Amino acid sequence: MQNHSIKQKEYCRAIAINNDNSIVLAGCNSDIKVFEFKQEQLKLIQLLSEHSYNVNTLNFMKKSTQFISGSYDRQIIIWSMDQYNQWICEYKLNEHNDEINCLILNNNEDLIISGSDDKKIKFWKKQNQWRCSQTITDHAKDVVGLSLNEKQDKLISCGYDLFILIIEQSQWVIQKIAVEYFGLRLCFINNNVFTFQPRVSNYMHIYEINSTNKQYSKINQIDVKSDSDQCSYQFPQQYIKSKCILVNKNGKNVNLIRKNKKGHFIIQQSIQFEHNGIYGSMSENGDYLITWDVRSKEIQIRKYQEF
Repeated sequence: MQNHSIKQKEYCRAIAINNDNSIVLAGCNSDIKVFEFKQEQLKLIQLLSEHSYNVNTLNFMKKSTQFISGSYDRQIIIWSMDQYNQWICEYKLNEHNDEINCLILNNNEDLIISGSDDKKIKFWKKQNQWRCSQTITDHAKDVVGLSLNEKQDKLISCGYDLFILIIEQSQWVIQKIAVEYFGLRLCFINNNVFTFQPRVSNYMHIYEINSTNKQYSKINQIDVKSDSDQCSYQFPQQYIKSKCILVNKNGKNVNLIRKNKKGHFIIQQSIQFEHNGIYGSMSENGDYLITWDVRSKEIQIRKYQEF
């Protein structure tokens, strides 16, 4: 991967890249910096200061010029572009009682799912306006990871308790998987398989559904790099289907893991940083990996190259 970078001294906990790789967002403490991304260079074009505390999550919508942010200030904000091409705050969702840790959208972009330190998972539906349609309270501690399967009818979640929850579209918990060590990241690869990263473990776990009893169970684990006894939950796992690449931050490493034609997971590259404070995102097409880390205090751009 080739490398470009710009200095960014404020702590940056969330990064998002829009669908055509033309805009990059960075959550810098409580501000959101909007960058134009052109010829692999970043140019700051707007600063958004609606949140009162650290921004934890950033998600672009693909079907509209909107994005969503979640923060330590307990708020979820939906941002839209006005007629002057400026981002403005359109909706604020305020029903969580503690910081927002993770946030995902369904493919139709009419459902937002959020996880929080208040131990709750909330489903927000868009009719005329966004409103909370359901709350799941089965986690006993902070919720830090969420993922939807390809069919969009199952949600998985993980948190600081020792459980992975499987939630069906009817929005009831249908399976509770006990784990030995709590994990910060998980991700559906398809409808049948998901990955789970126990915190700073040197193994990533692979779960598959049993076609007979429809329950998920651990079928394998693969070696991954950590090199640290500390890790934070920001920088979610991400699967890039077009390149069969899973992005898995763990400790001081960003592990890029390829799923081969036989369905086996193989580490393609481990990018080691000097500190475990690494935050970032891969572009939708897998061409760019954009990160910020505590040691360099830079937003770094890496470009994918086939060998």
